[in-house]
Amino acid sequence: MEQRRVGHTGLHVSPVGLGTLTWGRDTDADTARAQLCAYRDAGGNLIDTAGNYGDGEAEDLLGHLLADTGLARDLVVVSKAGLAPCGQTVAPCASRHVMLDALDRTLTALRRDHLDVWLVQHFDPVTPLDETLSALTSAVASGRVRYIGVSNYPTWALAEIATELRLIRTPLAVLESEYSLLNRDLDKEGFTACERFGAGVIAWSPLARGVLSGRYRTHTPPDSRAASPHLGGFVKPYLDERYAGAIEATCAAAAGLDLTPAQVAFLWAKDAPGVSSILLGSRTITQLTQLLDVADDTLPHQIRHALDDVTADLSA
Repeated sequence: MEQRRVGHTGLHVSPVGLGTLTWGRDTDADTARAQLCAYRDAGGNLIDTAGNYGDGEAEDLLGHLLADTGLARDLVVVSKAGLAPCGQTVAPCASRHVMLDALDRTLTALRRDHLDVWLVQHFDPVTPLDETLSALTSAVASGRVRYIGVSNYPTWALAEIATELRLIRTPLAVLESEYSLLNRDLDKEGFTACERFGAGVIAWSPLARGVLSGRYRTHTPPDSRAASPHLGGFVKPYLDERYAGAIEATCAAAAGLDLTPAQVAFLWAKDAPGVSSILLGSRTITQLTQLLDVADDTLPHQIRHALDDVTADLSA
């Protein structure tokens, strides 16, 4: 795979990253190992995780695999912090205490002395911005983090934190956000803001949480994410009828190109202007390798523009 520069930074990553959302819970250690090795063999160098992924097991599994395979030095590792217990669930909390304690746990789990990229996982409307900035800059100054960024932030909040970070000469390097043919929210202002502040975009769920695979056109397969007790609610928004036309257009394009619908959606997101890398969180090794097989391909210009037109007004 080619390498792309992340925003205006000196960091370079492959256009396809490997996600670990289900590792340690729905994805067992053997499957995770197979995915990691297949991904690295394909030339990928970006892996994304978080302390809450896999019900808290993903980082530890990733740390074990990186040490066991000897790949720790070869990969750009991204993790996140900024969630805290709230009753029976968790809520955004980007306080200094929560952020830095989570960083310590992450580094221990990953068996590393630093993270390549560390992100605030969700926008926190309660914690003062100065406190969040203090956690981020402290992590960089201590050498435990190389680059910082945010995930799932509204554009106005992205601009606010990026402006403050620029004033203290610790630039925002990354925005991680959902982006696919069924979620074009970044096209509104997100890409423009990232370009303005020099941040790169890492896009998650380029297959619209699996819906663009075409698996759900007639029913919900019992072994699918939509049928999972963990991820059913995560997939459900894209099963709405208003997305049906875009899904059918993707399937039609796939038939004409002798590709799968997932491959078409993958290629469209990978080469979207402004995207540094897209994250694949495939459930099986077969699903992952089918996408990696076309990682160096591009969609024909006419097909890309036709899909742009069909989906231009879609958002989550």
